[in-house]
Amino acid sequence: MPSLHELVRAHTDLVDDDVAWLQLLMADWQILADLSFADLVLWLPDREGKGYWAGGQMRPTTGPTALVDDVLGTFIPAGRRRMLDEAFLTGRLVREGDPEWRDAVPVRVEVIPVRRAGRVIATIARNTNLLGIRTPSRLELSYLQTAAELTQMIAGGYFPLPGQRGDHADSPRVGDGFVRLDPAGKVVYASPNGLSAYRRLGLQGDLAGLVLADLTRDLVPARKRPDEETLSAVLGGRDGRATEVGTDEVTLIVRSIPLRPQGDRSGALLLIRDVSELRRRDRELVTKDVTIREIHHRVKNNLQTVAALLRLQARRTHAEDAKAALEEAVRRVGSIAIVHETLSHAVEETVDFDEIADRLGSMVVDVSGVEVPVRVVREGSFGKLSSEAATPLAMVLTEVLQNAVEHGYADLAEDAEPRTGRVVVTARRIVGRLHVVVEDDGRGLPEDFDVDGSTQLGLSIVRTLVESELGGVFEIGPGVRGTRVQADVPLD
Repeated sequence: MPSLHELVRAHTDLVDDDVAWLQLLMADWQILADLSFADLVLWLPDREGKGYWAGGQMRPTTGPTALVDDVLGTFIPAGRRRMLDEAFLTGRLVREGDPEWRDAVPVRVEVIPVRRAGRVIATIARNTNLLGIRTPSRLELSYLQTAAELTQMIAGGYFPLPGQRGDHADSPRVGDGFVRLDPAGKVVYASPNGLSAYRRLGLQGDLAGLVLADLTRDLVPARKRPDEETLSAVLGGRDGRATEVGTDEVTLIVRSIPLRPQGDRSGALLLIRDVSELRRRDRELVTKDVTIREIHHRVKNNLQTVAALLRLQARRTHAEDAKAALEEAVRRVGSIAIVHETLSHAVEETVDFDEIADRLGSMVVDVSGVEVPVRVVREGSFGKLSSEAATPLAMVLTEVLQNAVEHGYADLAEDAEPRTGRVVVTARRIVGRLHVVVEDDGRGLPEDFDVDGSTQLGLSIVRTLVESELGGVFEIGPGVRGTRVQADVPLD
């Protein structure tokens, strides 16, 4: 289906400010649909005056739909729907006397002009399914009265209200809790859900006749309510925004919509939602995140302790083979520690692996015993990786870089032409896979080198991690000048 922007660009001459106004209106028109028990369709005027394009559609959650099929993107020629023409040309609300019959369903149609900056930029057709109409309850009468005032505000250019939008995930809806205030902030009517929300705060009795801001001050401790200005403005119905109030056990979101059908404030509509369970889960998630980061921090500290013990043992060992093996173990433990250190500062269980790769390159160069100066350069980006992939990939990169530096540039200092070694790490994300290439300009592989017959521990670790742990493919061979190692692994 086409979007509002696509329809505006293709068929209308509405300017950006007009579109922004319509988007703000559509962010809140679920409220109007629910209060009206009706389907809403936004009709945009064709730039050539040939008719109207359906730029948006909203169904009610409080009653049966009058439009079974989607109409978004459809076109109605001028003259076919007299009410659309009349509302757009006169700028007045147009009601049809007799209902229309659609698929054996009687539908009452009303058309609301959408006014901005003194001119009508669109219209809203309100379609009410009349099947099953009965004597309305007090709740339904309050809904319909409030819908009528919102309708007048749209036609007069007073709605939508600038500021906070109503299409956020935790924004209260009509069915969550409905409270109607008079101009003084006194409760005229509260729906059963709205009354229940305040009874969870500790209210005894009814809401009707009480000043909501004063009641909230009595029920909610000062540390759990907003500042006094916000409390008075929102719960008094003077300011169109939302705020949170509550106790240690209960949290409510209260959203205020001042009603100005004729320009002067006649009262306010308050929507109330109990988000106690959502906030409890948020607190649990925060606690879990802190705990996870603390675990990564402690694992990093423990790994650094292990590395220090191995380093101490290497100093006390006189056998060169044993000392070299211990030093390699220190580097491997250090590469894992770097991953956990990064995760201890991360908000999510993913890490920016570019930072880890750069630190590993510096660590390998700093501890290498070669006399030729070597630079490790990264090209491209690894991007964000999960902790499950980051740890084995860090070990793979450490082993490959260590081999490139130590085996590629060993004894090159004796060459007649002094130079600086260069190891390039290239990372690319291609169609759901991570492609990593490490290429040096060192002495290259021995002529009799056989990757399948190699017994080197480091190479065995790399192949096992890439192929078994990461589910990827590992290759090693001659590069343009030195050695080229590449790994291709799938991304989650």
